[in-house]
Amino acid sequence: MQAVPADPTVLHPMPEQPRVVLLKPLITSPLIEAGEFSYYDDPDEPTAFETRNVLYHYGPERLVIGKFCALGEGVRFIMNGANHRMDGPSTFPFPIMGGSWADHFDLITGLPGRGDTVVGHDVWFGYGAMVMPGVRIGHGAVIAAGSVVVDDVPDYGVVGGNPARLIRRRYDDGDIARLLALAWWDWPIEHLTGHIRTIMAGSVDELEAAAPG
Repeated sequence: MQAVPADPTVLHPMPEQPRVVLLKPLITSPLIEAGEFSYYDDPDEPTAFETRNVLYHYGPERLVIGKFCALGEGVRFIMNGANHRMDGPSTFPFPIMGGSWADHFDLITGLPGRGDTVVGHDVWFGYGAMVMPGVRIGHGAVIAAGSVVVDDVPDYGVVGGNPARLIRRRYDDGDIARLLALAWWDWPIEHLTGHIRTIMAGSVDELEAAAPG
């Protein structure tokens, strides 16, 4: 019997669980990108991800999420639009309140930003994790529940806390280099489908042996 790949274009991959949505077919903003099979899980409004979970996104910075990422309930990305001035006595954004205060809008435009927020492939975000602007999260990383990620996360790093700190690496440097070279998330979907068990539970050696020729 031929193995049949999952469909990356369906909004709800588990019809009996509408709380789970695939992000790629959901997202409409040109400033947000998500790879195939990355999903968000929320019992309330999972389809409101762009407005409830990506905050202060006034552009032009982008949020890029790789393939095969798992985002638990309440994961939020804070974008550069949340920035306030800190070089004067007050951080309050007076011009947005209107009236003649709006004449000073130049005081809050062009504030320095940290650039795009970029999430690699195969990243797992625990419940309620928060990612601050301009952070880059490496492939295969794990973000513990409740973490506040303020700095870049290395490939296959496990981070947790507020602010999030590196707890450990999932593999040693040599195996991480091998995993990055294998890049199983880029394998043809038919080939990947035939090696799900190895991808989920095999060793690095077994993954190398399963790689496309």
